[in-house]
Amino acid sequence: RLGSVIAYFTSAKFLLYLGHALSTWGDRMWHFAVSVFLVELYGNSLLLTAVYGLVVAGSVLLLGALIGDWVDKNSRLKVAQTSLIVQNSSVILCGVILMIIFLFKTQLLTLYHGWLLTLCYILVITIANIANLASTATAITIQRDWIVVVAGEDRSKLADMNATIRRIDQLTNILAPMAVGQIMTFGSPMIGCGFISGWNLMSMCVEYLLLWKVYQKTPTLARKSAKVEASELKQLNVTKEGDMKPAEGVQLIVEKDVTGFEPQQEKEVGCAARIAEPFITFRDGWVAYYNQPVFLAGMGLAFLYMTVLGFDCITTGYAYTQGLSGSVLSLLMGASAVTGIMGTVAFTWLRRKCGLIRTGLISGIAQLACLILCAISVFMPGSPMDLTVSPFADISARLFENEPLPTIASPEPEMIFATGMPNLLNGSIAPADSDPEMSPEPVPLISVSLLFAGVIAARVGLWSFDLTVTQLLQENVIESERGIINGVQNSMNYLLDLLHFIMVILAPNPEAFGLLVLISVSFVAMGHIMYFRFAQKSLGKQLFVCHTPDPKAAPDSSPPGNTSTV
Repeated sequence: RLGSVIAYFTSAKFLLYLGHALSTWGDRMWHFAVSVFLVELYGNSLLLTAVYGLVVAGSVLLLGALIGDWVDKNSRLKVAQTSLIVQNSSVILCGVILMIIFLFKTQLLTLYHGWLLTLCYILVITIANIANLASTATAITIQRDWIVVVAGEDRSKLADMNATIRRIDQLTNILAPMAVGQIMTFGSPMIGCGFISGWNLMSMCVEYLLLWKVYQKTPTLARKSAKVEASELKQLNVTKEGDMKPAEGVQLIVEKDVTGFEPQQEKEVGCAARIAEPFITFRDGWVAYYNQPVFLAGMGLAFLYMTVLGFDCITTGYAYTQGLSGSVLSLLMGASAVTGIMGTVAFTWLRRKCGLIRTGLISGIAQLACLILCAISVFMPGSPMDLTVSPFADISARLFENEPLPTIASPEPEMIFATGMPNLLNGSIAPADSDPEMSPEPVPLISVSLLFAGVIAARVGLWSFDLTVTQLLQENVIESERGIINGVQNSMNYLLDLLHFIMVILAPNPEAFGLLVLISVSFVAMGHIMYFRFAQKSLGKQLFVCHTPDPKAAPDSSPPGNTSTV
């Protein structure tokens, strides 16, 4: 027994988990802290934070395919080590620059009429963006490639590893911002910068060692084919010949051209060709993504990013205007983490019982069923929805009256711990814990309670669906294209996420939030309709038939007999 425990803790799988936990913890601390730092530096205005968010989203949108192509064209160890070093070095450098700004901000304001300070802001945002791009490369190579190789031919092991990775993500999403928030609150922003820089320096060394150990323990990581024949493509839901006749839709996946890129003839590379190469790679990446057999499944996942129904600063800020305190929000976020972990458990159980593609269908139905509560909440007592109020009424009134636009108050510790972000709404509706004499009449909590009940319950289906599409991409994209296809998938996710922020900018008032909820539910429904179409093509008439796998069969084979209807 002791030997098996030691073997597990020294296995490539556990070392991969440990490295991911360290990397994710540092990422979550940095993403939370950099937003707060930028707010603090720019006079409690959201301008720098908004610019940073726009630059990050735009960069991944434009460069996602190029990053993925770079991942495909280089050895696994080189890609992992390079992206790790670039990411952590960028965060360390950013932390040092921010410490200098906090220390000498007054002096920097007087030098060159403040242009030197502006240059420092630009430098911080640029380097932070480089860190995010390197983080994207790390996620692609580790979570979409290394994990597949470490799991080998065992798809059940791959599903378990994917679920464990998501559980680590769920925990670090909550705990890391709380930890760094405590340091920044009881210390200072400068101490927070120093802590994050020190953490990344330590983490970089440990992660580098762990990557090397995983690489040594998994010899197949050293073999990376530049060109893979279509026959080598592993289909998750296609059984071995002789077990059963594949469904018509599944056969289409096997026969579909998956080579993506046409072999390029050797050419003399000139200056113009070098300039055009990134644009060609960008085009070819999106074309290859469109030609993938799992294209509709990937699009379905991307559409789930066009939503305000999550625990980001927008939804939590709205809840704050409806009378929920920071302590209540922290409990709700904890509940959402629990349901998210439940979703990863549900994924592994459903995949064993019904197969991967049907797991996505069941997860989508579960998520939509829960989000119906959110749609109902819009019309319940306490909902502020009033479409007669112009989205820009408050802003235009202030502009015409020559009043300065408001800035947010300094982040309260309670809100930092609860949401991972400062309160982004400036108190146009007084919070629950403000002065009772100045507070408006209590708002009925039926609407906001239904809203968060739906959001929290939907996390089970959301994370199960996310894991389903992740594994479909891992197993249905050939090895030589994993990087570029997943890079384009990241770009699609960021594109829809960017559109959701634009949607909020166009309708920022609490009175319009109900409309945003309805639009969000519609986009989630469209995403699951796309996935349903993919599943229909793949499984045909057997779409709603669950097969109990034979223990002696391949992990995802579904022999005839012993069936049950969903």
